[in-house]
Amino acid sequence: MNTIFQYDENFIYVIGGDLKITEDEEIPNGYTDVPPEEGLYKAKFDPKKKMWFESASKEYIESLQPKPQPSEMEIMQKEIAELYYLLAVGGEAS
Repeated sequence: MNTIFQYDENFIYVIGGDLKITEDEEIPNGYTDVPPEEGLYKAKFDPKKKMWFESASKEYIESLQPKPQPSEMEIMQKEIAELYYLLAVGGEAS
C-alpha cells in the first residue's frame, strides 16, 4: 500500500485527503505520491517539478505565531505601577 496526497484545484494540499492505494493502482487526478514537506503552513504542489512549496504569505505565517508573553520584569513593572496608582488615589490593594 502506498499513500497518496490530495490537492485541490489550486494545487493546495487538502488536509485529511490522503488515501492508501495498492502499487498497481493508478494515481487519480488531484493526487500525488510525493509527500508534502514538514513545516509548510500552506503546502502547494507543483506538478511539473513534482514538489511541494510554501504558498502562505509572510504576514499569514506571522499571524499564526503565538503572541509573546510578557517577561517577568514587565509583569513586575506593571504590578508596581498599579500599586503606585493605588497609593496615589488612596485606594487599598486587594
